Amino acid sequence: MSVGANRDFYPHEILEDTIIKSQGKANASIKTLSILSFLGGGYVGFGYLAYLKVVSGIPPDWAGLAVLLGACVFPICLICILIGGGELATGSMMMMSLGFLTKRVPFKKLARNWVIVSLGNLAGAMAVAYFLGHYVGLAEQGGIATKTIAIAESKIAMSYGKSFVSAIACNWLVCMGIWFYLGAKHNSGRIMGMWFPVMIFVLLGVQHFVANMFIVPAGIWAGANISWTEFAGMMIPVFLGNVVGGSSFVAASYLHAYRHLLKDDYSI
Repeated sequence: MSVGANRDFYPHEILEDTIIKSQGKANASIKTLSILSFLGGGYVGFGYLAYLKVVSGIPPDWAGLAVLLGACVFPICLICILIGGGELATGSMMMMSLGFLTKRVPFKKLARNWVIVSLGNLAGAMAVAYFLGHYVGLAEQGGIATKTIAIAESKIAMSYGKSFVSAIACNWLVCMGIWFYLGAKHNSGRIMGMWFPVMIFVLLGVQHFVANMFIVPAGIWAGANISWTEFAGMMIPVFLGNVVGGSSFVAASYLHAYRHLLKDDYSI
């Protein structure tokens, strides 16, 4: 793709670049996906631990400011994943869907990617939740435990319908952060581009498939009134909502909006 040396990508160029990247993800080995997805889940855990540390250290009267400041530190997870290297299930929902919609990625490879990355994210997020959150106590020290339990129980308390709609909004924002990252040519622009959509999803408290892999187990180990069956059940509408948010509101929307500007004639 030929682009001016001093400018970032236009939306249709981001679209074309993402389609190409989806093919690379589709052909990645199980070993590569497993390692990078474990790291991705772990990075989300680090971001959530930082969030808990910030919001728990600010007086309740300043709750709004606490959530805002906590949301400001959470995007470190996506910075580590996109710049350092990692796989995130919610990002794959957008990228792999785009490859599938343009017939560059068969459904079998899409499903393979989603399963491996989801399981790897789960392992990484739960490892951080247990070893750092519970064993070391970073999610259970002082007032942090109260916040950890409250957030975990609020995720479970939400109805399936509300969880589904909340998850749509969440991954719409997360995938826009990834979209902005893909549109920038330099790391400074990439960090700024991804920062704000991720910050807003955390500020709003919407449902994120991978973030829940950390906070709910962390809450259970901290003493929340949640069963593992409830955790598994809650993940279903969140997964489906995240898929819709990434595949429909980002991948399909931009594909149909900018298809006529692409160099290749993608059949949809």
